[in-house]
Amino acid sequence: MSDAAAATKQRGPSLSYGTLKKLSFAHSGVYVCLLIVWLVPGLAVATSIFGFVHGIGWILMVLLILLALRARVVPLRTATAVAVLGGIAPFFGSYEFIREGRKREAGEDASRELQSEAGVAASGTSPGGR
Repeated sequence: MSDAAAATKQRGPSLSYGTLKKLSFAHSGVYVCLLIVWLVPGLAVATSIFGFVHGIGWILMVLLILLALRARVVPLRTATAVAVLGGIAPFFGSYEFIREGRKREAGEDASRELQSEAGVAASGTSPGGR
């Protein structure tokens, strides 16, 4: 086993941006279910169950997002949306993950363009042809 694989195995699972985004959307889904069962009369038990799951889910999301913030996986704005506003409505955190994802994609696209322009400049040809 290589050193990198051994180090990964010892550390355990990491908090990736994609994993946190999926968990945020799952938490938003639980919240939608909570709102539905709360609005329908006679579903007090389901309301209690989804309320409990939402509360525990929010606590876990806060812990995970703070760890991710410390590891610089997510920016402060996303962490604030999940940790502070997530207890009221987790949609804020999901929205921030979408916004941050778009920002990251735009940054990657710009980075690729700069690299391709640098490659063209290094080869001595102009982007327009000769």
